[in-house]
Amino acid sequence: MATLEVNDASMQALAAYLQKTLDPSTRKEAESFLGKLQDSQNFGQLVLQLIATKSFDMHIRFAASLLFKNFVRRNWLSDDDGTNKISLADRDAIKSRIVDLMTISEARIQLQLSDAVTQMADSDFPQKWQGLIPELVSKLNPNDFVTNNGLLQTAHSIFQRWRPLYPSDNLYTEIKIALESFCEPYRQVFLATDAMIQANPQNAAQLKVLFETLYLLTEIYHDLNCHDIPEFFVTHLQEFLGLFHKYMIYDNPLLTGDDEDAPGPILQVKASICEVVELYSKRYEEDFSSLPEFIQTSWTLLTTLGLEPRNDTLVSKAMSFLTSVVKNGRHRDMFSSNDVLSQLCEKVVLPNMGLRESDEELFEDEPIEYIRRDLEGSDSETRRRAATELVRGLLDQFPTEVTAIITNYIQHYLQRYNSNVSLNWKDKDAALFLLTSIAAKSVGSQFGARETNAEVNIIEFFEKNVYPDLAAPVSGAIHPILKVDAIKYLYTFRGQFTKEQIFATLPLLVKHLESTNYAVYTYAAICIERILFMRASGTTGPMLFSSDNVESLAHDLISNLFRLIELGQTPEKLAENDYLMKCVMRVILTVREKMMPLVTLCLGRLTAIVQAVSSNPSNPKFNHYVFESIGALIRFICTSTPEAAEQFESLLFQPFQVILQQDIAEFTPYVFQLLSQLLSFHTRAELSPAYQAMLPPLVQPTLWQQQGNIPALVKLLQAYLQKGASWIVANNHLEPILGVFQKLVSSKLNDHHAFELLQTMIIYVPMSILGNYMKPVLIMLLTRLQNHKTDKFKKSFVNFSFFYMALDKEGTGPDAYWALFDTVQSGLFVQFLKTVWLTEAQKVSGRIERKACAVALVRLTTGSKTITEGTNFDAAWPAVVTAMVKFFEAPQDVKGAAADAAEDDELYAIDIEESGYQAQFSQLTSTSSAKVDPTAAVQDPKQLLVEGLVRFNQAYPGRFQHGQIQLQPETKAHLANYLASAGVSL
Repeated sequence: MATLEVNDASMQALAAYLQKTLDPSTRKEAESFLGKLQDSQNFGQLVLQLIATKSFDMHIRFAASLLFKNFVRRNWLSDDDGTNKISLADRDAIKSRIVDLMTISEARIQLQLSDAVTQMADSDFPQKWQGLIPELVSKLNPNDFVTNNGLLQTAHSIFQRWRPLYPSDNLYTEIKIALESFCEPYRQVFLATDAMIQANPQNAAQLKVLFETLYLLTEIYHDLNCHDIPEFFVTHLQEFLGLFHKYMIYDNPLLTGDDEDAPGPILQVKASICEVVELYSKRYEEDFSSLPEFIQTSWTLLTTLGLEPRNDTLVSKAMSFLTSVVKNGRHRDMFSSNDVLSQLCEKVVLPNMGLRESDEELFEDEPIEYIRRDLEGSDSETRRRAATELVRGLLDQFPTEVTAIITNYIQHYLQRYNSNVSLNWKDKDAALFLLTSIAAKSVGSQFGARETNAEVNIIEFFEKNVYPDLAAPVSGAIHPILKVDAIKYLYTFRGQFTKEQIFATLPLLVKHLESTNYAVYTYAAICIERILFMRASGTTGPMLFSSDNVESLAHDLISNLFRLIELGQTPEKLAENDYLMKCVMRVILTVREKMMPLVTLCLGRLTAIVQAVSSNPSNPKFNHYVFESIGALIRFICTSTPEAAEQFESLLFQPFQVILQQDIAEFTPYVFQLLSQLLSFHTRAELSPAYQAMLPPLVQPTLWQQQGNIPALVKLLQAYLQKGASWIVANNHLEPILGVFQKLVSSKLNDHHAFELLQTMIIYVPMSILGNYMKPVLIMLLTRLQNHKTDKFKKSFVNFSFFYMALDKEGTGPDAYWALFDTVQSGLFVQFLKTVWLTEAQKVSGRIERKACAVALVRLTTGSKTITEGTNFDAAWPAVVTAMVKFFEAPQDVKGAAADAAEDDELYAIDIEESGYQAQFSQLTSTSSAKVDPTAAVQDPKQLLVEGLVRFNQAYPGRFQHGQIQLQPETKAHLANYLASAGVSL
């Protein structure tokens, strides 16, 4: 590692390159140089020194702060093998300086350094950076609130990580360390801030800074109390609650501002206080004596705040607080009268349920944002969502009363709408929203309304008030928002309809894909996709709609969906609407092999889309659905027509080559997965020239440096070995693949992939060839086990050992494995057998892995000449038999072929929202394949044991009967039962 001198010359050189990053013509070259420079000793210290040197221009120092933040983000965490990219000396030097530098830096730079400190604290606090909180505290200054805000922001960034974490000893230790030095200085700053606010009622600039401080103080209070009330805060609880209530009712026109959209400082503080008191109402009610006072204050806020968007967050937080109180049955009496319930509905719920002008503008100007807020929960801080949750909270306690009150308003709104359908369309929108809020007790994007209100007739309401809107002409007949409402009603309550009722609506939904309104056709696609995702029995059972049901609609669906996607004129707009592409994918997953007439159409459009968006892969979900769609087409068409694989290759190889040549990191893992899938369907006797030419670059180290490539590349190499092992051996490609194995096995992150690759080599490469490499391979595994053992590696090694002994192939089996170990060290096999494999056998999990373990133990017991004929018999054989019987008698994984088929079907119903999208590597469900069973020829390991015992008894007559084998009576009894069950006697 090169060492940089931290001096003026080095800083001038660094500043020059930072200047070049600001010029588009020199940016790439400068960024490349700086990227290489980051590997040098003292790099972080040099950048911090430049930031601290105020003789450099502000834009250079700010660029340096961004560089430092990104340097920390990429390099501070240890590599997967435990090594640090930044030396310990550098890390200590950076930590000793950064807090001090942050406090004296300008606000823009302070923000970047604060982010860097947070990144460092994620890794090092508290064990490796115990002085962090005391240092932050030491810099707090009752008279310098600008500096305080930087320090408090950093503290909040560190502490807020605790909020979603599960309780644990380590978490409580970390919180305790932070509390020890932080609490009293925090309280003093809180009191000083309050005093300064009172002393400066007319100083707008000062008040703005002070309310930023107050907001951070409130957020930190939430952080520090999120798991329990620390003793310090119990002692000072009334003092803090008094301050919170004071600022819940505080007002000052100087802080209101003229912006109707952005919340001012006061509103932000009040919203944060609402979150704190909601936390207390849920978790610490016994200490929260002033709860009624906060309830009354929140109610007053909700009935006096205007409908301006700047109030939205506070309104939603205040309603969320009220909801938590309402749901708590202990406060039922506070809301039980009809008068109170009516007032809550009339004065709090209804005003916040209506569609506002800002909502209409969002619908028209940014429909994709409108949809995401509505369906993905990103509207969690909207008035409508908060009002809906309040209604559901009231329904929990007063179902009949609240249903009756809201139903009256629904009828009122519908009557107004019917009196003038064009003018009063918003009344119907409000009626539908209110109906959904009382009818759906819980709603999820995956299955819609799972629990409904028995007092609401959902189907009848649909037939009278929703179906007419669905059946109306797609454009022009009613307001597009009402079209969306109708589609969303079906989307929400789809689980309450029969298959026949839903199927009758599908043609109407398909028709809505012809709408010219972005939101309407997108909601239609969303609803279609979720309907096709439905199962016959709620969340289990086969898919509700089969290829027979949907085949007739497939052409119109696919054609319209691609037409709508292709309306995007730029890569970003093309990939914007992932809902449309998800619907394409779901249609293919539903229609399956009957997509054959549409294959050319689909692949042509999909490959064109891939080529277009590859210049700027801006939407990961959209991209995933594109490649999942391609994988699904390959899977279903090639399964029924294997020769179609060559047609897919001819269409896909060219765009795939472009992606690989341009090294588009977001797409290369997908390409490798699809190539492995295509290769697995290969019907030629030998690898085609295209695949032959592709293999040498695949084993080059550069491709394996990107973590996202590794799982897909391993899968692709496995496909090469399966289809072309003889060609690989003949053309000297085996050693490079072994080189990949060596690289993988040294990585704690990727060692399981090393075993996957090794097992595939053992299955498909003749042991007459591979056997020459097995001793160094075994030494490599044993060295890793000794020097860098992890639970994951140990489990993989145990599974591999059973695999090797279970495999019925020349050069494998227990005797071959025994001999291999003894080439390393005599007696090593017996040592591992007793201390590792037999003890770990009971922990083996997974149907195929457990079967391999069982077969391996049987072959050791009955088929290993080394153990039965050698000197190790008395020492090893009884222990193996005992472990084998214990394994057989343990609860077994009963999954069989039918369960595997159901699991395979599950692949096509999987949801990326459920399984999770990973930026580095996302598995294409459609390319996944069943695990190879190395013991497929063995139907029943117990039957194999019985047959083996018969042969054993023939070879060694009388050993059982005459007590020559020292086995426990229980073990002998189980063996006798196995024999008796098979009708065999020895």
